Amino acid sequence: MHARADGLRGIAGKSAFGMRQRLVWKRGRVALQGKWKFFWLGLLVLGIWVLYQLFGSQPQRREGPGQMRAPVRCAVALAQDVPHFLNGLGTVLPSSDVLVKSRVSGQLMKLHFREGEHVMAGDLLAEIDPRPFQAALDEARGKLAADEAQLANARRDLARYASLVKGDFVERQKYDTQKALVAQYEGACAADRAACENARLQLEYSRITAPASGIVGLRKVDCGNQISSSDSEGLVRICEVSPCDVLFSLPETAVPKIARTFAQARERQVSVQAWDREQKTLLATGYLLSLDNEIDKSTGTVRLKARFANQDKSLYPNQFVNARLCVDVLKAAVTVPASAVQIGSRGTYVYVLEDDQEQPKGPEKPSRPAPAAKGPSGQAPAAKGACGKVSVRLVSVGLETARFAVISQGLKNGEQVIVDGVDRLRDGALVRVSETVESPRAEPF
Repeated sequence: MHARADGLRGIAGKSAFGMRQRLVWKRGRVALQGKWKFFWLGLLVLGIWVLYQLFGSQPQRREGPGQMRAPVRCAVALAQDVPHFLNGLGTVLPSSDVLVKSRVSGQLMKLHFREGEHVMAGDLLAEIDPRPFQAALDEARGKLAADEAQLANARRDLARYASLVKGDFVERQKYDTQKALVAQYEGACAADRAACENARLQLEYSRITAPASGIVGLRKVDCGNQISSSDSEGLVRICEVSPCDVLFSLPETAVPKIARTFAQARERQVSVQAWDREQKTLLATGYLLSLDNEIDKSTGTVRLKARFANQDKSLYPNQFVNARLCVDVLKAAVTVPASAVQIGSRGTYVYVLEDDQEQPKGPEKPSRPAPAAKGPSGQAPAAKGACGKVSVRLVSVGLETARFAVISQGLKNGEQVIVDGVDRLRDGALVRVSETVESPRAEPF
């Protein structure tokens, strides 16, 4: 009986547990159905908000002043005369470079110059002991005098023999012998006179003079030293730096244009500029002096020489300079900053700023900026804060430098181009001018 009762209680417990499980499952299902309702309701609200942001709020954003417009910087295309320069590396050379050497051997007695001073041709520089040369000159003169005395005596004897031979008082052979003796003394006197002239030159060479004008360098020999004409270092070097030359090289591809410009420049000289190593300072301006007659096949370049007055001594011998040869001048060429030129799949182009027909609308209109001053082209550049749109303009670029580019086709003088912020632009994009920059000026020539 007890076992049966226990079995009935177990069956009753199991049935009660099953009822509780079904009740919990029903409650969870109802709760889950309620959560899904909230999820779908939230997803619907989110979709409505996204559609509103994409379509409903766009007109309002367009109406706001300055919104949806990319900030850019622009510049005005400028027409100006642009020189076409060819750049080459050059070295300054003196117009004359002379190594002063002694022509005779002897002891250096005195120096008559200061190192670094400017001397003129013919100025006395140094003196060598003249006594040996003076003695040699005196000896030559003495020998000349003795030979001239013998010549005079021989000529008198010849005159006597000439009168005697006519009366057959002396033999004809003696007359001929005396005549030959006179000729011999005449030759000896001529040799003596040449020896005297040589001795005089040796004495003159003991006074060393400047063979050319220029600046004297550092002396190589001090007073008291024995010098000779075979010394390789010489006495001192004289360099003429006013004027001076610049020797530079250019590629062989530029030879036809250089030769044509050099041949046509008869009325005016071809301008050459000398800049420092960093190309920041213009040192001097000169003209093209000569063009080499051949191309260096090892480097593929041709050498040119330019002449500079160098009155201010800004150029120094063996100085490294950057030479710039002006081969042409582009008259009234349209130029823009180099950053305005872009390269794409269709070629070279620029973004041109145009007037926006649909000006910004909104509850508050932006204040109209004051008109800007007109630039060199006669057209006023866009003021700061002005709005507009851009269009892509294909152009042909001619000469291009680090600062500006010459537009040969596709752009007119006075048109405004975008120089900064082009990475966010496309054809027809709306922009707002944040700043107007000045177009670079061409260098003087």
